[in-house]
Amino acid sequence: MRKAIHHLKKSDPVLCGIIEQVGPCRIDYADPAFASLAESIVYQQLHGKAAATIFNRLTDLTGLPLAPPGILKLSEVQMRSAGLSKQKLSYLRDLAAKSHNGEVDFARLPELPDEEVVKHLTQIKGIGVWTAHMFLMFSLRRPNILPTGDLGIQMAIRKHYRKRKLPKPAQMEKIAKPWEPFRSVACWYLWRSLDIKTL
Repeated sequence: MRKAIHHLKKSDPVLCGIIEQVGPCRIDYADPAFASLAESIVYQQLHGKAAATIFNRLTDLTGLPLAPPGILKLSEVQMRSAGLSKQKLSYLRDLAAKSHNGEVDFARLPELPDEEVVKHLTQIKGIGVWTAHMFLMFSLRRPNILPTGDLGIQMAIRKHYRKRKLPKPAQMEKIAKPWEPFRSVACWYLWRSLDIKTL
């Protein structure tokens, strides 16, 4: 991590200021497993607290650790009673079925290049590029991911790099070029910078 911080501070004065303000990098990583992806489906487009409540209700029904058979044994009524929308329960079932029959192989993901992981995960209903990027960053610990579709990253770039509008992916790629090969760490700092009032 020290190497990443040193590189980012040296390569981008704007980011250097953000790093000074935010302080040490403390990324929370999850296991690159079924449960992490299932949790990210539950959390899509929901406030953290509400999503955590639904996820806890779901694991009360399935037991821990959350695994495909646990999801597949639940009825639609049970899943709805946990607070899941019809859409999300169909996503979770699709993930569970594809994991159960081996179409999605979590054991293989660590060896695949970033683009292949995205391709592999986006075959699951409800998993888009953004969710695949989050999985790459926070479960597979890939150091050089730039989630151009993330609103928080767009907002932080607009704010700190003095853009009038939210940046387009090509503009984000250009700004992030000096951050390579540590774009994931840079993004963590950009997210954190939005929580700090003085920046």
